[in-house]
Amino acid sequence: MTSVVPSPVSASSADAVPSLASFGPPRLLAGLGTGGAWHRRLDRVGHLTVHGQMPELRLQEVVDLAENIDLRGRGGAGFPFARKLQSVIDSARRRQDARTVVVVNGSEGEPSCLKDTALLLYTPHLVIDGALLVARALKAEEVSICVTRPDVERSVRDAVAERGPGAPRVRVARMPEAFVTGESSSLVNGLNQLPVAPSGTGVRASESGVAGLPTMLSNTETYAQLAIAARLGALDFRNVGLPTEPGTVLLTVAGERVVEAPFGAPLSYILGLCGMDPGQGVLVGGYHGRWLQRDLAWSARISRESLDSYGSTLGAGAILPLPEGTCPAGELELVARWMAKESAGQCGPCVLGLPALADTIAWAADGGGQEALDAIWARAKAVKRRGACSHPDGTSRLVESTLDAFPEEFELHALGQGCGRPVLSSLSVPDEGQVSQARGIRGIRADRGRTAAGAPQKSRRLVVDWTLCQGHGLCAGVVPDMIELDVDGYPTGASAAIPDYMNKQAQRAVRRCPALALRIVEK
Repeated sequence: MTSVVPSPVSASSADAVPSLASFGPPRLLAGLGTGGAWHRRLDRVGHLTVHGQMPELRLQEVVDLAENIDLRGRGGAGFPFARKLQSVIDSARRRQDARTVVVVNGSEGEPSCLKDTALLLYTPHLVIDGALLVARALKAEEVSICVTRPDVERSVRDAVAERGPGAPRVRVARMPEAFVTGESSSLVNGLNQLPVAPSGTGVRASESGVAGLPTMLSNTETYAQLAIAARLGALDFRNVGLPTEPGTVLLTVAGERVVEAPFGAPLSYILGLCGMDPGQGVLVGGYHGRWLQRDLAWSARISRESLDSYGSTLGAGAILPLPEGTCPAGELELVARWMAKESAGQCGPCVLGLPALADTIAWAADGGGQEALDAIWARAKAVKRRGACSHPDGTSRLVESTLDAFPEEFELHALGQGCGRPVLSSLSVPDEGQVSQARGIRGIRADRGRTAAGAPQKSRRLVVDWTLCQGHGLCAGVVPDMIELDVDGYPTGASAAIPDYMNKQAQRAVRRCPALALRIVEK
């Protein structure tokens, strides 16, 4: 059985409200679409009606349960929950002060991921149940739930208030909305009233985390899955999914729909449920993930083992199909530039290396030749294993995977031919403007045509000096939307208006003209 629940409101990409769907009877999303009715949030009464009372388990029972269902972190790394919990237990036992802390990572700094947002918006009590189960077993005094969005913060605070006073105390901590916020040491630093940035010390939170105490830090969905398993028991939990990967998993498809599916479900079926197909290929695992080529996407299954065998990774469950009508090179540049901006600003590989990597991708996309393609590989290699966190490594992995998945596309661009398709921002990258219908090598953004203060901007034109022009024709390869060539290879017009979103390309065309026959004139 498949159920689909439409999103009740529309929102900007920064505050997107996901629509929900399930392949088979839902567990985590149960009760959110009963009889076609939409529930904004399951309150405490609704939550207990759907899921029932939460049992209390001893510490070893929690460890055994997590081990028996092979519960792994759903934030991307997939680390075994039981091993992490045992590490916290061992660290606490080595200390005279055996206090511990439990932290829920509800930060989703990547726009292609909304599954944790969906849980905290609509069924926060399930997440709180799992966190409190662990906290009581550890005899921790406090649970911290880290969030970034104001609507998610309100939802969780309302859920905490519905429970009334009790122990352990549940604290909701608002963190800055950034890609690196979700890194474990960033959250620990934030809770310790330090800058929310990766520490790079290599000290695990399970050994020394919040207030220097052993800290059990895991992802939102992980705690929710534990709460489901505690109610069902290991045997019933394993009735769904694969023998080696039991249970269900939450997936974010195309950055807008959250789907609950059993492990082993065909990827193509999940895409079809959302009205999509693999297109040119599917990026699995988000912006630190890897590409599945189109042919492989038809046969792949939602399984760590299946995806690993195809050279991809499940990661945090982000599924991003690339439609036929968009340019892979331009899409990669958008993601690379966004990832460069999301740097914590404390390591050279991020501060300098990632912007340079994005610029090199643009150089290749604009006809930079084999030299530019070779430079992308060199830049990607140069940032690896040199940061305080995995941000440069993950970005480099994505770039290399994209080059491997679309070699002919990048070769066409590097040779100056391009693909003639716009960039539709199909990988869910946030943008200040909406993408317009466009032509050319890379995408064209909507021209807002006004400054921030509302005053009209000066018009700018790309002007050809006919006394110098020698008909090389390179300008048309850089700005095909402004310059067309006649049969003899010369521009058909003497000047062309430069939209705001083409300023950079126009400047590049001026620099690349061998005869110095182009200039930019403001009026």
